[in-house]
Amino acid sequence: MAMSRAELLALLRELDDPERLERPLHYDPAATGLAFGGLVRRLEADFGVPCESERDTGDSSEYGRVRGPADATVCGTRIVVCVSKFGSLAEVCADDPGAFLSTDEAREEEALDPADLATVERTLAELGYVSAPEELLESDYEGPAGWSPSQRPSGRPEISPLAA
Repeated sequence: MAMSRAELLALLRELDDPERLERPLHYDPAATGLAFGGLVRRLEADFGVPCESERDTGDSSEYGRVRGPADATVCGTRIVVCVSKFGSLAEVCADDPGAFLSTDEAREEEALDPADLATVERTLAELGYVSAPEELLESDYEGPAGWSPSQRPSGRPEISPLAA
């Protein structure tokens, strides 16, 4: 079952720690890597094609990304899943993070098919990930870390408790 916006905000605030912006205190890279590998394999099975992925991108709260190829989606736009180092959070977007203002906009512009999105969301839920919509992660945030997306040195917020 998907979490409500209020539940997601509460979770993001719970995970937020101004002392640890890139990873939580008890971050386990091996466990995160195993879970991520399972996600990649499952999305490859779901879409029936190999998916490009990258892991542990360094100084970032994002652990990695999985990219479903455009030719495997209904709309012909790649689907990207970004996974956080915080609390098994994930973000699903069309083309790339920031390419659209929201998943609704991507659907309205026929870049993201509801069936493809449902497939990815179901897979994330079955694997224990919490999916946070891009528009929520792009919104201003007034939690303990005190950052808003426009204040981040990198420009675009990373998927983390701070990005809510």
